[in-house]
Amino acid sequence: MELLAVIKGLEAIKWQNAEVHVYSDSSYVVNAINKGWLENWKRKGFSKVKNPDLWMRFARVYERHRVSFHWIKGHAGHPENERCDSLAVAAGAGAVAAGVVLPPDPGYNPEDTVLGI
Repeated sequence: MELLAVIKGLEAIKWQNAEVHVYSDSSYVVNAINKGWLENWKRKGFSKVKNPDLWMRFARVYERHRVSFHWIKGHAGHPENERCDSLAVAAGAGAVAAGVVLPPDPGYNPEDTVLGI
């Protein structure tokens, strides 16, 4: 979900070459950029990464802007991070309470999880 949040945020920017700072408690998302993992995954055609559909979507929108990633510790009192967490929990609980069934992710392949991809 952290990756999808970044994607949706970047997709909401309607102009090119925006300077964007992303603060996230997801070391996976932050390290994908800061440690060069995304470039390796792209070179290998996203064949060994979990959620390749999301990473490909991310790569397209990421390349339109100047994005810096900053890791912050989760549940450590960072006001904006705490607010995002409470909104995500409330949204999930609200969907469950309302009986909302989310559509399946068309890029999800259950075998990827079994294979560790």
